[in-house]
Amino acid sequence: MYDFSGKRVLVTGAASGIGAAAAKALAEAGAAHLVLVDLDESRLAAMDLPCETTCHAGDVADEALWNAIEEEGAALDAAFLNAGIAGSPAPFAKMSLEDWQAVISVNLDGLFLSLRTAMRLASDGAAMVVTASVAGVKAEPGIGPYGASKAGAIHMAKIAAKEGFARGIRVNAIAPGGVDTAIWDGVPFFDDLVAKHQGDRAGALAEMARAMTPMGRFETAEEIAGQVLFLLSEASGTITGTTLVTDGGYSL
Repeated sequence: MYDFSGKRVLVTGAASGIGAAAAKALAEAGAAHLVLVDLDESRLAAMDLPCETTCHAGDVADEALWNAIEEEGAALDAAFLNAGIAGSPAPFAKMSLEDWQAVISVNLDGLFLSLRTAMRLASDGAAMVVTASVAGVKAEPGIGPYGASKAGAIHMAKIAAKEGFARGIRVNAIAPGGVDTAIWDGVPFFDDLVAKHQGDRAGALAEMARAMTPMGRFETAEEIAGQVLFLLSEASGTITGTTLVTDGGYSL
């Protein structure tokens, strides 16, 4: 549907979930070269995509990682800044500073560094998408650092969009609700739900989706990837500084 022929695109959090789905969709849409960043080196190495790739394994909050990418000096036509973590849910009163900082480091410091590099390497007319979350739009208890960091990501996208006007660089955010990815694994309430379903992860996700969303289902990583490609494509050429909320009606 969208044509990325000849494009060089940066994808962070590229080895799993939404990032991996987006990388695959970009490659299938003709991208010439993908710059893939993820903490999981083995998963990065196992990605088999029909285009040239450059893989960088490391923490997006590590400035040295981004210095190395910038030293390569290759211009970017697009960027999907997707890396992030959920952290362990807890109310503010019971949260440690270390737990707060662990999420903020990746979701805000890491986003700052990746966005800075993307803006430095961007060609005129480049497009970027930042992964936020419906948690940055709708407040819920127990997800303080995640919600705050994703609200911050939305505002960072707006600021970067204004900074990009002079060079025709567009920056938008996407705010998924519940998505069927590994981000749920290890979350206590979801683990309890899986146990209730006797290990049936799909059944647990379905029950959670029915309870949380008016549409009664979660999005797939592939659906979100398609929406990301729209925002990166010429089809959205007049859209910048916006947030696409894609949550099945959860935030209404």
